[in-house]
Amino acid sequence: MKRATLIVGLLLLLVLPLGLVQQARAQSASVVILDKNKAVISKLVDGDSIQLRLKAQNRTAQPTRVTFVLDAETVHVAECTIQTNADSCETERFAALGWYWDKGGQPKKERAIRALADGAVAATTQVQIAPRPVVLAHGFISSAEAWAAYLGPNGFLALMGAHGFAVGDGQFEGKFNTGSIADPAGKTNTIAQNSEILGRYITSVKKATGAQQVDLIGHSMGGTISRYYIDRLMQERDVAQLIMLGTPHNGSDCANLPASLNLYIPASLEIRPSYMRGIFNSQITRRRGVPFHELAGTPIIEAFKSPCTDVPTDVAVSLESAQGIPLDLKTMPLLHTDLNTSKQVFETFVKPLLQKPASEFRSEPDPAPTPSSQDALQFTHIYTGHVDASGRQEVTINIDQVAVASFALYDPTRSLTVTVRGASGNVIALDATRNGLIVVDDPSTLVYLGYGFQNPRPGPWRITLQATSKTPARGADYAVTAQLRGGATLKARVSTLLPQPNESVDIAARLELAGQNLPIREAQALVRSPDGKLGTISLAPSGDEWQVAWKPVASGVYGINIQVSGSAPDGAPLEREAFLSVLAQPAANQVAASQQRIVTILLLVLAGITTIILILAARRLAKRRTQKAS
Repeated sequence: MKRATLIVGLLLLLVLPLGLVQQARAQSASVVILDKNKAVISKLVDGDSIQLRLKAQNRTAQPTRVTFVLDAETVHVAECTIQTNADSCETERFAALGWYWDKGGQPKKERAIRALADGAVAATTQVQIAPRPVVLAHGFISSAEAWAAYLGPNGFLALMGAHGFAVGDGQFEGKFNTGSIADPAGKTNTIAQNSEILGRYITSVKKATGAQQVDLIGHSMGGTISRYYIDRLMQERDVAQLIMLGTPHNGSDCANLPASLNLYIPASLEIRPSYMRGIFNSQITRRRGVPFHELAGTPIIEAFKSPCTDVPTDVAVSLESAQGIPLDLKTMPLLHTDLNTSKQVFETFVKPLLQKPASEFRSEPDPAPTPSSQDALQFTHIYTGHVDASGRQEVTINIDQVAVASFALYDPTRSLTVTVRGASGNVIALDATRNGLIVVDDPSTLVYLGYGFQNPRPGPWRITLQATSKTPARGADYAVTAQLRGGATLKARVSTLLPQPNESVDIAARLELAGQNLPIREAQALVRSPDGKLGTISLAPSGDEWQVAWKPVASGVYGINIQVSGSAPDGAPLEREAFLSVLAQPAANQVAASQQRIVTILLLVLAGITTIILILAARRLAKRRTQKAS
């Protein structure tokens, strides 16, 4: 009887399909999760780096492919192959991104990981999962308070079950300096310096939560700080995705206003379009696999209603700037100051990204640089000055034959009122419908008051700035300009945006109308050095351009405003101003020499300390010998 049973069993093994045999073997197989130190774990944080290992009951007679999936969703997460005459295999290391959320946006605090061998379930294990923490990076002239709607027990993040941490909120050490309303003339950090602070803050968040990756959300300039961190400072990937709200990838011309008052330097120079397009975007290109997402505000679509940017715009950042680099972009008709406070933005844009399931996470390749082809926007001169408390000042701006003139006022006290007299001499009553009148109390928008006109009458436009009861006793500084569409174009350039100290840089300008050069009466460059000092250099005619040679004397960001006065074909006066930023960088050998000097000084200090220690030790030994001898 036993012999017959054995024979039947052997016959069954011969006729059963191979898959069923392997499924039968798999009943006692096992799958385990390994952390980055190869330790077996049963808990992880979404985004952690792991490996999966399958251990079969028997050695295989041929290579067997093993696929690992999540739950019954059959989301493929990894695979490995058990080689001939082996009984186990391990996957490559990968990030468990999106494991906390299912396709419906519901949390999954526990997951089943199934190992499929040739299509059959070989083994299953369970793992407990915690959500990724969220790090928030504020923007220009702002603070952690910008994220009040996201933080706290009733904040957007807590209500969805996520943990939020804003740089500068005091939960961990580190605070950006992107400009302070209380000290507008104070020096800010550079983007690079703020990125270092961001890196340390992320490290603290990871240490406190046990997470290996975070979601990073940046508002406005916070997005450029985050881009720099990912490209230059991030070691192992610790950012799951970068979500940006109104980040000016091609800069914002509104920054020219505070920069002309020497306020918020160098930050206001680093977000100029010339800096972002010509310097930042050409160097900060690596994404290290991190997906980039952007929401742009587009409530203003008529040019005369936009004080200092192209349209569509959120007032401070245009759609063109928001999509200045390749990324996943969406739009909403919201102002710049609403993007980081709006519940609608969170529910329809941010939250779905934070709840992205594993099937939607993909490693993003670094895109090829895409130089911007957009011509610079055209502006009149920026007029700066000071209004005493209870005083007034009048500014005259000459408008030539243009299709649109949009005026922008920057007043850091946000207290001045404006009276406008057109070229006819009549006072114009401003309103939101006819003139796009907008007053923004948030200084992070880079503009305080704006209004515009379609087909304005050519001639002198007079703007009276009046102090109010809100004006501080010290008075108020101001910067006023008009953005122009149509008419003459100022073409301004520098021979290099990245010179070395003491390298000669050519500054050049010319006025054009319909492709023809216009006569220039005067041209000058206002050069603001990294230490805040302002110098004026006159340009001289040279062929079709007006030019001058200039040399930066030290490393850092320089602002160069090129002011040109000329004449239209009918003899009417023309005024235009262009805004450039130049980054002077020391040569590599200078950096190396500086580093070598530091090393040499440290070695000399160490040698001196060692000598002192040896002398003291010798004296102590001599004293002991003397005491013994006596």
